[in-house]
Amino acid sequence: MKIEVWSDFVCPFCYIGKRRLEQALEQFPHRENVEIVFRSFELDPNAPNETPLTIHEIIANKYGISLEEAKRANADIGRQAEAVGLSFRFDTMKPTNTFDAHRLTQYAKEKGKLNDMVERLFYAYFTESKLISDRNVLLALAEAAGLDRVEAEEVLASSRYTEEVRRDEEEAAALGIRGVPFFVFNGKYAISGAQPVDVFRRALEKVWEEEQSRPLQLLGEEGRACGDDDCRFN
Repeated sequence: MKIEVWSDFVCPFCYIGKRRLEQALEQFPHRENVEIVFRSFELDPNAPNETPLTIHEIIANKYGISLEEAKRANADIGRQAEAVGLSFRFDTMKPTNTFDAHRLTQYAKEKGKLNDMVERLFYAYFTESKLISDRNVLLALAEAAGLDRVEAEEVLASSRYTEEVRRDEEEAAALGIRGVPFFVFNGKYAISGAQPVDVFRRALEKVWEEEQSRPLQLLGEEGRACGDDDCRFN
């Protein structure tokens, strides 16, 4: 089973949804047969690398609410994060552009380190309050994920993996994805948003059962073959 996950590293529900999917997988007896592939999605491609505004101020301005309302909304998200074992530090969070982080994960995917890189980026942003557009921060995270620091530095200094990021985003647009997280199971079923663990668990079970019960489709006419008792010669 293949699960493709479109997400952004500054999206709180993407991290919460990721953890809820993982908790559902812990209850799934066939989890060793599940492949998770994270796909790139930028919530704000025009976001600056650095801003003097806090995440509370950004939310207040974006939705036309008061600063106190924004803080209460973020506190509610923080409680949802705590429920799945995450710690969000909104007061010290550093809002930023995520394009280079996505390019780095495309490189990590090529090197077989995608899942580790994705988790480290989420944790760095939401829990450690790191600026995940900063090259030195990204290189340290890449190295911690087992990637070659020199190669990672060459990637970030170039435009490599830009095409891969754009391709993911174009596919998201083609699928009608306007918000993340967005989960696609075997290219046929989708879950939008950080749904409860039970929703993910039922989706896993449904897709697995369908794949196991799906009959083979014979292409062309039946040809010569051997069975248990005899072989067909004509």
